[in-house]
Parts: sequence; C-alpha cells; structure tokens
Amino acid sequence: MNRKFNIAIIGLGNIGSYLYTFLKEKRKILSKKSRVDLNISHICDKKRKFKVSKNKWLKNYLDAPKIKEIDLIVELIGGAEGPAKKLVFSALKNKKHVVTANKALIAKYGNQLAKIAEKNKVNLEYEAAVCGGIPVIRGIKDGLITNQINKVYGIFNGTTNFILSSMDFDKLDFDLALKKAQKLGYAERNPKADLVGFDVADKLRILSALCFNSTINYKNIYIEGINNIDQKDVQYSNQLGFKIKLLGLAEKNNNTIVQKVFPALVKNNSSTAKINGVLNNVILEGKPIGTIEMIGEGAGPKATVSAISSDIISIMKGSVKLPFNTSIKEKNKYKFRDMLNEGYEAYLRFDLDVKNTSLVQNIIRKLKKSRIYIQKYKKINFNSSKFFSLIIITKQSKDLYLRRIVKNFKNKKIYKCVKFIRIEKV
Repeated sequence: MNRKFNIAIIGLGNIGSYLYTFLKEKRKILSKKSRVDLNISHICDKKRKFKVSKNKWLKNYLDAPKIKEIDLIVELIGGAEGPAKKLVFSALKNKKHVVTANKALIAKYGNQLAKIAEKNKVNLEYEAAVCGGIPVIRGIKDGLITNQINKVYGIFNGTTNFILSSMDFDKLDFDLALKKAQKLGYAERNPKADLVGFDVADKLRILSALCFNSTINYKNIYIEGINNIDQKDVQYSNQLGFKIKLLGLAEKNNNTIVQKVFPALVKNNSSTAKINGVLNNVILEGKPIGTIEMIGEGAGPKATVSAISSDIISIMKGSVKLPFNTSIKEKNKYKFRDMLNEGYEAYLRFDLDVKNTSLVQNIIRKLKKSRIYIQKYKKINFNSSKFFSLIIITKQSKDLYLRRIVKNFKNKKIYKCVKFIRIEKV
C-alpha cells in the first residue's frame, strides 16, 4: 500500500478553492503518478467554503505547522507580511514542506526561507509565483541546469498586458481597459501592484536569483509601471511600427547585474510584440542553449493550480531539492548596477498649443544641448484644433540624460504633456 502523504491547504480564495476541488477530483491519478497516497488532511480559511469534517477544519492557520501528521503546507494567503510570512517561516522551522504561489513573500524573504529549508532538509517550491502556467522555475532549475544564463526578459504580468492589448485593439482609454480587466477577473479590485510594476519586479527578482545563481537582491532594481500610458501613446506607437509592453529584464555582464521593469516600445514584428491578452512570455539567453522562449497564461486559477499541483507531485515523489538550486552560502557575489549609464533610443512626446509651434525648434535645440540626438520627429494634430503632439524618436542616448531632460521639460508649464518611453530591442 502506498504511504499516505498529508497536505494542508491554507487560504481558500479563488486559487485555494480551485486547488481543493482539483486535488479531490484528481486524487487517484495523482497518487498513481507519484506512488504516494495524496490526502488533503486539513484546510483553513476565514470562511468555511466546503463541507468538511471537524477534524479537517483548522480554526487557526498557525496550528498547521504543529500538527505532526501534516507533511506539506500549501500557503495561499498572499502578501509578503502578516499571516503568510508567519505561516511559511513556522512551517519550514517545523520541518514541513511548503508550496506557495506568493511571489511577494519569496522576493522579499526568499534568502532567509531558503536557509531554513536547507537546514531542515525540506522543500520550498514556488513555481506558481512566476508566470502562472509557464513552467519557468522548474525549467531553469532542472531543464536548463547545465546552461550559463546571462539574460532573462519578457512580459511577466497578465493584467497589464491585457490592459495594453485592450487599449490597442479595442481602442479603449486606460481607465476603461482597467475596468474591463477587473470585470473579467484579470485585475484585482486594488490593482496597484500590477499597474506600477511591483508584481513584475518581484518575479524578476526571483528569476534573477535563479538564472544568475545569486541571492535575491530586493533593493537594486528600477521599477516603472504603465499608469502613465494613454491612448495617444498606443496610437502613435502603432503609427511608428511599435507596440507598448511592460517588460521585466535582468542581465548579467561580467560581475554585475542590472534589474529593470518599465514600459517599452518594441518592434511590432518581434515575438514579444505579439504576446497579447493575459499571455506571458519568458525569454532566456545563455550558453550553450542560445535563446529560448516560453509562452503561456500568466494568471488565473487554472494556470496557477497547474503550477501548484506540479510542485506538490514533485515533493511527493520524495526528493529534497535546494530552493534555489545552490546553497545560499555558495551563491555568487555580484554587484547590482544602476541603469543610468545604459543607452536607449527613446520615444518622446510633447503636447503643445498650436499657438506655440515655435517651441518645436526650441525643444530640438535643448535636446541637442543635452547630448540627445534625433532620428526623426513628427507632428500629429489632435481632433481638436487647439493642440498637436510632437513625437520624437531619439538616437541612442544615456538613460541619465533622457531622464534629466524630461524632468526639466516637465517643470515648464508651457507643455500640456511630456512623455518618455524607452525603446527596447527584444
């Protein structure tokens, strides 16, 4: 008879509820594949969403790590602090395996949690924390383990990609595109973490640590979201042969790493430009593999539960793996550099009063004086005859110079709007 393997699911929101139902329905086949008898021994949530026997229901989530027969705890509470943090730290200290979809927790406390897991010889798995249904974590940890990866980038957030796609194809304004995403369940009621880039940043921190065999670096990262992108930017980008995408990108060069999250114009014939809706993509560059791209749904119960159940089965099969492939003590030491000295071509937009056409030459002179040179520029009239947009595509310039001049322009009240979006060659 197969050994019984007891699982506790803590948190029964959309993901937790779907996981509970899925594991119950698939119990026999999953037990057969792992050669272990999968058993949901305990569940816990603020509200009872399933009829279960009293001995399975936990009133206090922190009781789970203390119950001897529980082998594995699935944390689906969410958030980097509070209950989720307390539960996972306690579970690992009590020698319980942990599976989580909590990217914020892993990004902030992954180094500490990995140390505890290593010490107590238990697994900490987090496939569902990065890009949902794309098996990128296991792909890096196992399938690409012999490769030296130097760059990882892509679209890591389905919510923002859906919003930008809706602005593009449905011609919706930002606010309407966000409401549509919320109505369809692709955006949270409070979508701030997605819109300002925090969600992508957490995923990028985790991917950087795995790809470059480094510890997670929480502080040294540039983060910019899509909350300043409007319908005109999307339209103008299309006219220039680009699409706007929120990118996460990390690159290792010698002994330094740069981590950055920002909206970028990408050529409309690139593979990344063609990733629309809630899809994500992850592109890895390394040796000897060259370039490899993974595409799939980045969010939603089905994609997330696919990743969580994969982690559960991996643990049930019996092997204990280091959370980040290498012991925390043996990680490579890198410096994390700022992107200020990196070069970018850029999209600049100035909305001007038609009475101030003389400002065009003035802007061009100021850019040249700031060592920012122009590839081409275009004047586009609004439907209203009162204003027009001056769109400039610059030659490659230091990010420092671009940020500085845009800040100076924004301080002048004569411009109705000043925009700066980098162009990324992916």
